[in-house]
Amino acid sequence: MTKETKKNILSWVITIGAAVLAAIILNSFIILNVSIPSSSMEPTISKGDRLIGFRLAYLTSDPQQGDIVIFKYPDDEKQKFIKRIIGTPGDTVEGIDGVVYVNGEQLSPDYTDIAIREDFGPFEVPEDSYFMMGDNRNDSLDSRYWKNTFVKRDKILGKAEFTFFPKIEWLG
Repeated sequence: MTKETKKNILSWVITIGAAVLAAIILNSFIILNVSIPSSSMEPTISKGDRLIGFRLAYLTSDPQQGDIVIFKYPDDEKQKFIKRIIGTPGDTVEGIDGVVYVNGEQLSPDYTDIAIREDFGPFEVPEDSYFMMGDNRNDSLDSRYWKNTFVKRDKILGKAEFTFFPKIEWLG
């Protein structure tokens, strides 16, 4: 093997190693690559969609009502869930006659045309916690039904930014 061939091989090994290291760093500290296993967020996000979440979205600000977030499921933290934040710390969330209310006001925007079938609440969101709902309100395992109703701030892994498969679509 010539010196030139060895140099080319070493160059390829370094390039591939750098790319793998960059991918590991991106996936571990900056982005979340998530596959959607259910229809709980339809029509916003469909079953089978793949999306990118941003881990650093809440580095300097708090999650807001309406944000779609990826988090550790409170009843089994080995699972990642994706839902929309409906209630923030201090809010009271309830559903009456098909409508979701936050602090006595009808949720606006409602993020979906789907009326809820069952009344729920009221739920008072504790400090450092969030109340989550799927956009497909009648087919969503969300805060209304969990044993541990709320998602703690430190269990939010990132904010969903866009789907990239089967189509690219911003969620923001």
